[in-house]
Formats: sequence, structure tokens, C-alpha cells
Amino acid sequence: MTPQPRTLDHPDPSEIRLEAVLHALSDPVRLQVVRFLAGNGESSCSAIDLAVSKSTTTHHFRVLREAGVIRQVYRGTAKMSSLRREDLDALFPGLLDTVARAYDAQAARAT
Repeated sequence: MTPQPRTLDHPDPSEIRLEAVLHALSDPVRLQVVRFLAGNGESSCSAIDLAVSKSTTTHHFRVLREAGVIRQVYRGTAKMSSLRREDLDALFPGLLDTVARAYDAQAARAT
């Protein structure tokens, strides 16, 4: 018998709520993840340099996944993450682009 691939639960697009997405985007670490994925496409969790512990990183990715902001799939032992851009753009037009611009503007002010 062939073992089944590991899967993670994701909300159906009809279950994605604005308040959950905004909550997920309200943390600076999660914003950094979203900005990275917006600019780089699908990536492994370890490719994003976050200044938090591995367990905290796992928590932040789970919050983003459960809110419907990202999709995560296993590829071998790596967990790959990508933005659910198509779903979010259909539900909340312009939200991801606005968040990315605001994140970049804030980063520019900090330098």
C-alpha cells in the first residue's frame, strides 16, 4: 500500500472572512511573510529569513493558512507556501497589492 501524502487543511474560498485575513495581516512577521511570497512566488518556509524561533514561525504560517491568506503543500519533507492571490483578489480586490505597497512604504520610512 502506498502511503498517502501529508495534506493541510485550508478554508474554502467561501469560508474566507475579511476579519480573519486582516487579523492575519496585523502582525509584522506575518506581513513580512506575505510580502516575501508576493515578490517571490511559492517558497519553502525556511527560505524566508524571520527573526523568530522555528515554533513561532510555524505558528505564523498556520495563522496565515487558516485565514486563507496562503496555501501550503508538502513537497517531500519541505512545506511549500504560496499566496492565495487568485482567491483573495476575487474576494477582496486590491487588498494584497495595497498591503504590499503599504509595507514597502513603511519600510522605506524606517530607513
